[in-house]
Amino acid sequence: MAYEGMLAETVLINGHNGDQIDAYLARPLGSGPFPTVVLIHHMPGWDEASKEMARKLAYNGYATISPNLHFREGKSTPQDNSSSVREAGGMPDVRTMGDVQASINYLRSLSYSNGKVGIIGFCSGGRQVYLAACTLTGVDAAVDCWGGGVTQGNDALTERMPAWPVTFTADLSCPLLGLFGEEDGRPSPADVAETEEELKKHNKNYEFHMYPGAGHGFFAVDRPSYHQESAVDGWQKVLAFYGKHLK
Repeated sequence: MAYEGMLAETVLINGHNGDQIDAYLARPLGSGPFPTVVLIHHMPGWDEASKEMARKLAYNGYATISPNLHFREGKSTPQDNSSSVREAGGMPDVRTMGDVQASINYLRSLSYSNGKVGIIGFCSGGRQVYLAACTLTGVDAAVDCWGGGVTQGNDALTERMPAWPVTFTADLSCPLLGLFGEEDGRPSPADVAETEEELKKHNKNYEFHMYPGAGHGFFAVDRPSYHQESAVDGWQKVLAFYGKHLK
C-alpha cells in the first residue's frame, strides 16, 4: 500500500494588491507531482469545516490551499469575521478574485505540483467559483457546491458584488461540476435551471446534479443540514471529476 502521510499547516501568501494573508495548505507527503485545488470557504468563514475538507482532498491526492478570504476583518474568530463581512455587505468580488488568483499562482509555483489547478467552493464560495472560472486564468476544473447568487434570484446587485456571475458564462474557461439540493432556497432549483440554460446556450462543458431531499450545505457533517446519502455521492462525483480533469 502507498504511504498515506500528509502535511497540513497555515502558510502566508500575497493576495489581492499584495496583501499578505493566511492560507491553509494540506498536501500529501512525497515529491509528487500532485494535482492541486483551491478551496474557497463558505460565508461562515475560514473555519474548521473548511480545513477538514482541505485535508480530505489532500488524503485523496490533491495538494489543497484554502485562503482566508476574511483575513482583513481582523477579528478573533471565523464567526466574528463572517459577521463583519455580512454587515459590510458581503465580500468584494474584486478582492476575492485577487486572493483566489494569488492562490492559483501559489499552487502552480510549488515544486510538487503537476501543473493542474482545480477550484471548489461552498455557498458564497460556490458563487465565487463560478465567477473565478469565468474571469481568472489558470483554472483547469471548477466545482460549484450550492453557490447562491450566481443568478439574480431574490438578490440585488451591490457595490461589492456588482454583477451576476452567470453573465460571464460565455467566458467560462474550464469544465464545471455543480452540486445542488432540491430543498435549497438559495440557489433554488429555478436558479440552477437558469444557470444551466446559459451554460447550454454557450455550449459549455458542465455537469449538474440535483439531490432530492437535500437542502443547503448538505456536506456539513456538523450541521442539521447534513444529508448523508447526497454528501457521499457528491464527494464521489467531486473526486471523479477532478480525477478526470486534473490528474
